[in-house]
Amino acid sequence: MSKRTKVLVTGNFNVVHPGHLRLMMFAKEQGDELWVGISSDRIAGSQAQVAEQFRLEGVSAIGFVDHAFIYDEDLAAVLDRLRPNVLVKGKEHENSYNVERQVVEKYGGRLIFSSGETVFSSLDILRFEQFGMTSPSISLPADYMKRHGISSNRISELISQFHGVRVCVLGDLIVDEYITCDSLGMSQEDPTIVVTPVSTERFVGGAGVVAGHGSGLGASVSFISVIGDDEDGEFGRLTLERQKIRNFLAVDKSRPTTRKQRFRSSGKTLLRVNHLSQNPISRELQDFALGHAIEVLEDSDLLVFSDFNHGCLPQNLVDQITSHAVSRGIRIAADSQSSSQIGNVSRFTNTDLLTPTEREARIAMHSNEDGLVVLAEKLRSLTESKNILLKLGLEGVIVHTGPSSKREFVTDRIGALNRSPVDVAGAGDSLLIASALARVVGASIWEAALVGSLASAIQVSRVGNIPLTQLELQSIVQ
Repeated sequence: MSKRTKVLVTGNFNVVHPGHLRLMMFAKEQGDELWVGISSDRIAGSQAQVAEQFRLEGVSAIGFVDHAFIYDEDLAAVLDRLRPNVLVKGKEHENSYNVERQVVEKYGGRLIFSSGETVFSSLDILRFEQFGMTSPSISLPADYMKRHGISSNRISELISQFHGVRVCVLGDLIVDEYITCDSLGMSQEDPTIVVTPVSTERFVGGAGVVAGHGSGLGASVSFISVIGDDEDGEFGRLTLERQKIRNFLAVDKSRPTTRKQRFRSSGKTLLRVNHLSQNPISRELQDFALGHAIEVLEDSDLLVFSDFNHGCLPQNLVDQITSHAVSRGIRIAADSQSSSQIGNVSRFTNTDLLTPTEREARIAMHSNEDGLVVLAEKLRSLTESKNILLKLGLEGVIVHTGPSSKREFVTDRIGALNRSPVDVAGAGDSLLIASALARVVGASIWEAALVGSLASAIQVSRVGNIPLTQLELQSIVQ
């Protein structure tokens, strides 16, 4: 196995701007691993306008940076310790004296000068969408909170209790690949838009990001899924490990790891390409999933089915795991996506929480005419679920719960809390896990729906499946 090429970039990085991104992208292209060193407050001195920890977090949030670290020693010592194959500095340093050159060349490395390609349009989009350079505009639903007697302090208290909740997540692991492109114009041969790729970024999506959100929000998460015998599968495994998720991934050599590509330009998705198999997994792999699910559920507070209908959750497997969870009194939450594929959310029964879109509910109930409340109640009754969160996209979510001592059933609505979404992919995943965690720690369905809606509002404010953190969620309500 060939040795991986390590590339190093260093700097203060008070604010990550397009120039930094161009330099880092160029550096990434020079090898296999991009390392970025952030000078400590002591080393940077008066040039450190932002505390070192915040500067580190800013660089770490850049998806194509493999390793970011703070260094508190002379750069020569850093180079001697890390021994990068390539050190990249900005073009403006090329005609200056560079003390690093002697150190790098001594052990056989190279010093390269470049500021990267000047692709301002796409890089500005990349900066805005992926690296959190602006705060999302999210507002709390005051009228809804007043109707249900919910205070910001109560929501903050619920979120703080996510630590220690034990969660078992089952479903399809998906690798989401975002290819950001710069538009070159229209082809002269045929009416086709011509683009050139600027950056490729991968995220763990599907049920994998449901597990990622859970872990980021403070829960102790176990994840059971199937991957292919390929590089995408290994990427998924390593990502889950970095996110401190206990994973049980069966390798199916007959299918690829599901990969979904999105080609984007000027903040819009131009094309989606899916690489997948939708055949049900074998009996052997079902037994693998069932065995590990039974083991994990012996010590779990919450079971989450995150179904993307790519064959990972055959009905017999779902029924057996559900039966085991119900017998142990474990709370169940489920979602079944029917976007570019056909699914049936009603196959998940006895749940505390079911979170379909309106379309998914209508497919399950074979209804195009029922009003939303009637539709939600029919689905709730059929599946013997306690609560339905009916997702309406930009219209928010319908919150529907079963009979109470006062009424036959009760319904309310939360409008969309982020009216300027950047990327709606993954909104439902964050809603599912955040709402379910809130229910486990004692939230009413009204409180849980609000927590889930806030999580969704944060998620759609950026591109890609970046796991939520408890700090992010708390910052909206405090």
